Amino acid sequence: MATHTTTPLLQATQITKSYGHVQAMRGADFTVYPGEIVALIGDNGAGKSTMVGILSGATSPDSGTIVYKGAPIRFSGPTAAREQGIETVYQDLALAQDLDAAANLYLGREIARRGLLGKIGFLDKARMRTSARRELAGLGVQLKDVGAPVATLSGGQRQSVAVARAAMWAKDIIFMDEPTAALGVVQTRQVLELIRRVKDSGISVVLVSHNMPDVLAVSDRIEVLRLGQRVAQFITQDVCVDDLVGAMTSGTAE
Repeated sequence: MATHTTTPLLQATQITKSYGHVQAMRGADFTVYPGEIVALIGDNGAGKSTMVGILSGATSPDSGTIVYKGAPIRFSGPTAAREQGIETVYQDLALAQDLDAAANLYLGREIARRGLLGKIGFLDKARMRTSARRELAGLGVQLKDVGAPVATLSGGQRQSVAVARAAMWAKDIIFMDEPTAALGVVQTRQVLELIRRVKDSGISVVLVSHNMPDVLAVSDRIEVLRLGQRVAQFITQDVCVDDLVGAMTSGTAE
């Protein structure tokens, strides 16, 4: 069992959520500490997506408490969570394929031109591209042309743009849903390094993944959900794949 002396940044306690007769959350707990990468794992149907949805504002719990930075909170929606400094990178990335990387980084937060042109809807594309280059470089993301449409980028590059966008706007936490799914070995390594850089910038990362080697390679802690409840917590350096599989399948480490 993992132990921690730091005050949690985000803590969910006894969360319940039902969809008709299906109980997705059965009194689940989850904790995020400042400046860590915590993996959230579990078999299909364990409740991972529901938990992420609740903590990112996309889903409302039926009951339970969420404490964020020491105060109880209930997000009215994803925008409310983003306003509190919580960003989410979903598996589909939610990128506008026909827009370039810079435009995607500022999607929904565009910078208007100064003066009259800005008032009538003209955007300051040069300023956004300059800022985008700086943000991407700071995270070690290398793109030949930030003005190229995202559709022309590789899978790893698109994932990097999505992560960089979240890191650009997050103040405290980024949830990442299967960030290395469908990526090759080299691209996976690059994305894992990007996740480490995000942590080094002071942002906590919640990594949702089925890939146990990735989880062991990059996380500091691991929390395990099974049938809508947290059944185990681990310090990553103290466990192996067999321990994780045991917890996911039977609720106990082997």
